[in-house]
Formats: sequence, structure tokens, C-alpha cells
Amino acid sequence: MSTIKFEEAEQKNDVKIPDNLVFGQNFTTNYFQLDYDTKKGGWHSPTIKKFEDFKISPAALAFHYGQEIFEGLKAYKHADGKIVLFRPEENIKRLNRSAKRLCMPEVDMDLALTALKELVKLEQDWIPTKPGHSLYIRPLMFASDPYIGVKAGDQYKLMIMLSPVGPYYPEGFKPVPILATDEYVRAVRKGVGDCKTAGNYAASLLAQREAKKEGYSQVLWLDAIQQKYIEEVGTMNIFIHFKDEVVTPMLTGSILPGVTRMSVIQILKDWGYNIVERNISIDEVVEGYKNGNLVELFGTGTAAIISSISKLKYKDTVMEWSSEHAGVLGTKLYEEILGIQYGEREDKHNWLTYVE
Repeated sequence: MSTIKFEEAEQKNDVKIPDNLVFGQNFTTNYFQLDYDTKKGGWHSPTIKKFEDFKISPAALAFHYGQEIFEGLKAYKHADGKIVLFRPEENIKRLNRSAKRLCMPEVDMDLALTALKELVKLEQDWIPTKPGHSLYIRPLMFASDPYIGVKAGDQYKLMIMLSPVGPYYPEGFKPVPILATDEYVRAVRKGVGDCKTAGNYAASLLAQREAKKEGYSQVLWLDAIQQKYIEEVGTMNIFIHFKDEVVTPMLTGSILPGVTRMSVIQILKDWGYNIVERNISIDEVVEGYKNGNLVELFGTGTAAIISSISKLKYKDTVMEWSSEHAGVLGTKLYEEILGIQYGEREDKHNWLTYVE
């Protein structure tokens, strides 16, 4: 693989980051692109170029048959000016797992990590320094063959774009209400539910819209077969804190293996909590709430890090906690992970990758 080429890449000296950043609406000056062509021997032409619209055939396979995957991670700037990525290797590994499942080519780990670093280094002036702000990183890959027919593509594009973002919850770290539904399902085991692919999110939109009409921010999905076991929230993995254990649904093939989920499990083990990965039914959660055994619920994900749950509705049962104050454990985890990411707490597990 050739070295990364800088094609018309430009770095503005007068970067002006908006004061009120809205998640996913602002993009940096440049992005990274890597092309794949079976006839050319695989991946080729790694390039950092100016962020702008590009041409693609209306017949591109990704538009018609859904060969598309993506990732999400963040870069942070410490008080001493050092720039770090949080566990980028895990995101690249997950990208490759998704690629393998969707018959897409895997990308070389070293090349992907080098591309991340080079792009972030070039765009470092876009990294916000306000508390809770960061640079969101969105890698994506899609089939670009101009061909209408159900088959795995021979041509692909891998891109990495950057977006400065503020806190996921601008009003502060406050709990959110969620709705558990058995009206729809998101994914079936042995399908692609554990892949970060666009179709999984498209499948969630109708239920999400209906939940918002009822005043809930996200949907808590149940398993597709028995519709009784908890799986994940729309953009988060879920954790249930009982008095004697913290439970998160085991990875059964229809749940996204979150990097923040993985990190939270390790931190809870470090702290001596009884953290258990197992099947957990919605009925067990309802019963735990009624008998006082359920302490709190929280979600985990790259965008928000931790989302404390203020209310959970399932059928006619509404389980409520504080709508103003996040749960004790969720808050503690939020502060710990945020502290590691910003270099304010010890990185015991070497989760930070420095961009130099």
C-alpha cells in the first residue's frame, strides 16, 4: 500500500468553530478516502483531500442493495495541547467485523489507524477545547460499483470525515425517558444486528418517531423472536443496576458490541461491582422496579458516553426515577470516562492513542 497522498488538501489558518455546535452539522476542511477495486488488486490510492461533494453513479450498489457500514469515535485535546483518540483500534476491529459480515473487504488495521492520525493531525485546529466538546470521527465504507443486481461489490470507497461537536446533551448531563416496544423489531439473531450498518438504523426510525410523539427520546428494543428479552436502545447499549448486580444484555448476535459498553464493563470490574452479561427480560426489570430491587438504568455509547434513564414505559407500566438528576452510578461512570478521555484521570488500561 502506498503512503497517504495529500491531494488538494488544505488547512485554513482561520478556522472558526461555531459557538453552539449541533451534533453532526459541521465538518472540517478535509477528509480521507481509500478506494478498493478487485481488478486493481484491492485497496489503493489512500488520499486526504478537500471536503466537498463528489460524483458517484446513481447505479452504485450501495444505493440499491445496502452494502454500507460505518463507525463513530472521537478525538480530544488535553489541557497540555496533546491530542488523543479513545480506543480507535476497537472501532477499526468492529468496522472489519461488519465488513466481513456484509461481504465487504477488510481494511488494514495499521493503514486505518495511520489515516485517522494523519487526518486528525491536519485538522487539529477544528478540535474544540470547551468542556465536553470533542472532534467526532465518522469512518464509512460503501459499495460503489455502477451495477444493478444483487451481488457483493467489486469496488468500494472507505472515507473518514470529521465533525466538531459539543456535548450530546447541551442542557447538561440529565436523564432521558425511553419507551420499550413490542410493536416493532430492529434485528434478528444471526442477521446483521451486531453490525454497524445503515439498514439497522433505518429499521428503527418508525418506532423512534412514534416514541417521540409520546414524549420519549429513544426506543428500548426487545428480542425479535420472543419479544421479552431486552437488547439495546436506539443508539446505545443498556445497563440495569440492581441492588446486588449490574446487568447488561449478553451479545447474542443482534446487539451492537459497543466500545463504550466494553469500557464500562471493565471499569465496573475495576471498581468491584458484580457486573453480569446475561439475558434479561423486560418482566424482570418491571418486577425489580416494583419490589425496589432496581436502582437505576443507563445507556452507553460514543456520542453521549452515558445516558441516565429518567423514565421507562412498557405497555401500561411506567417506571420513573428523577427527571432532573442522573443516577449515582451513571454519573460516576460518566465522570470517569470523560476524565480519562480528557487526560484528567488515570488511563489504567492504555485506552488513549496519542496523535503526534
